[in-house]
Amino acid sequence: MKIGDYDFPEDLYYEKNHFWAKDDGSGNIIIGASDFFQQLAGEIVYIELPMVGTKVEQSKSFSSLESGKWVGKLFAPVSGEIIEVNEELEDSPELINESPYDEGWIGKIKPSGLDSELGNLMKIGPEFEKFIDEESKKHSKED
Repeated sequence: MKIGDYDFPEDLYYEKNHFWAKDDGSGNIIIGASDFFQQLAGEIVYIELPMVGTKVEQSKSFSSLESGKWVGKLFAPVSGEIIEVNEELEDSPELINESPYDEGWIGKIKPSGLDSELGNLMKIGPEFEKFIDEESKKHSKED
């Protein structure tokens, strides 16, 4: 779905810091940065991938990345343990810009409290559209 200048696949869950989550079909969660995040960041030039085995908490920072504009934090959409990272990003962090929902995924989490945490995430709908509209206005003033 297109909201303003940003694409948001309808089958994903979204976190307030602009990261997404998707069940990989085996109960593990693939995570990444949204189109909104990557456009706001500009060209991503470096990502510090978390170590496999790292424990993460929902909506808490667990790593960082750098763009031409700033250094930003990565936030976990769900709590759990990092079980895989996208090693392609080490040599090609720009994949987050080019393909935020496919080739630019960041990692996989084995969730620890998924059932209780999904309700904290947003799905595509009127409330999410309002949130993105407000975020767009807020960030356009900051530029």
